[in-house]
Amino acid sequence: MPIIVNLDVMMARRKMSLSELSQRVDLTLANLSILKNNHAKAVRFTTLEAICAALECQPGDILEYVPEEGEKCEEGL
Repeated sequence: MPIIVNLDVMMARRKMSLSELSQRVDLTLANLSILKNNHAKAVRFTTLEAICAALECQPGDILEYVPEEGEKCEEGL
């Protein structure tokens, strides 16, 4: 999948555990773990907003687009 979730990187930078983040954003450990391990198919903007507020970061600090091999990034989409 070309979207990479760098939640673990931001949590490490903020010295925050998954349990602490779970409490701050009111999400279960299981759901946060799915997101952190790049297994999520979608994320709600409200969830992303809560995570960014708790980690004091921007969405781009958590989400990264990495084209798959042979895939070109088309501009203007």
